[in-house]
Amino acid sequence: MINLTKHHGLGNDFLVCDTSQMGPDAPWAALAIEWCDRQRGIGADGLLLLTIIGRDELAMVLHNADGSRAEMSGNGIRCLAQAAHMAQARDGAVDYTVRTDGGVRMVAVRPIDAATVQASVSMGAVTDLDQPHGWAAVGADPGRPVRHLGLGNPHTVVGVEAVADIDLLSLGLMVPQVNLEIIEPGPEPSAITMRVHERGAGITQACGTGACASAWAAAQWGLATPDNGEILVHMDGGDATVRLNEPEQGHVTLVGPAVFIARVQLSLRNEL
Repeated sequence: MINLTKHHGLGNDFLVCDTSQMGPDAPWAALAIEWCDRQRGIGADGLLLLTIIGRDELAMVLHNADGSRAEMSGNGIRCLAQAAHMAQARDGAVDYTVRTDGGVRMVAVRPIDAATVQASVSMGAVTDLDQPHGWAAVGADPGRPVRHLGLGNPHTVVGVEAVADIDLLSLGLMVPQVNLEIIEPGPEPSAITMRVHERGAGITQACGTGACASAWAAAQWGLATPDNGEILVHMDGGDATVRLNEPEQGHVTLVGPAVFIARVQLSLRNEL
């Protein structure tokens, strides 16, 4: 029997599995495909593999719903930290160091209630990337602002007049190797509205790294004016705050909730 927990960060949902139950050589990609299937499995945007290295030190590996391995997830790392907080039976604030494929991240967990924590994640530096292969075929209006950015994983951010008017699914499928964010200003002066097509998962309710990339791009373009260094990012699943130039110039910090949904116990299929 395998024990999992399920969490969500603004509707971006994940299954978390402690790797001590099976070890690093388990067929994790195949299990992610099976468990994350919303019709034939439990259902999630991704499978997070949690390794508790020390009391305040963790490691995270993320497999998307299609089995592919992703370097980083801003919503996922908050869910992973909450799962560790629960597994360790901690009842107060904890600052975790988390090793990811995208680098080391610091996560500050602050409990809100029995099911919810607020977590801030030092996401590191925002870097410029080359445009993804096939981007020209998307045919974006050359007058639209576009940035290709990295936060341990790749993003393309596009400024639009109204995110609701864009066929995001079709565009996202044209560049499946990146996370595609479309953003519009406001409605508040220090806010943007964002929708996202995530690599390996499709359209999701929210994306933490995407919120960071989008807030960074919006500030550079003047689409939003930071309030005390912060930009509020409205997404389909809820709102996250991005702190710019924290803890140093060129870096961002993501702040948002993680919510515990359920504990799941299941038996492995024989062929796995």
